[in-house]
Amino acid sequence: MPITGHCLCKAVTYTVDVDAPLITAYDHCDDCQRQSGSTYSLVTVFPKDKLTINGPTKSWAGKGSSGHAVHRIFCSECGSPIAHDPDAAPEIIAIKAGTLDTEIKKKLKPDTEIWTVSKLPFCQESLAHPFKHMPE
Repeated sequence: MPITGHCLCKAVTYTVDVDAPLITAYDHCDDCQRQSGSTYSLVTVFPKDKLTINGPTKSWAGKGSSGHAVHRIFCSECGSPIAHDPDAAPEIIAIKAGTLDTEIKKKLKPDTEIWTVSKLPFCQESLAHPFKHMPE
């Protein structure tokens, strides 16, 4: 069964033709904190070639720690962040888990933390697989 989701205004929808994410991670990087306006961003990572996005998107590219661009995709109507697409890992894309359809979100089980080097000190709970940066 494909995984589906949409932005806040529903102008952007997407489908990922897989049964489950590769990982579901708390992303503590400073860029995700700023983009989400929160202490971390919950992301679900998928093979990029399985994703289809429909609707009006824009993207902004910043430089990741690898020195390569990270493209942040968002709805051009409501501004909801949809995904980040790192040039350093061209085979994957990280979908912002908050945009998944509600019944799918309810079944998520975060299994990884990334960029714990940027984790805020009051976020103490850890998962079994924390990484100081991106997993290699």
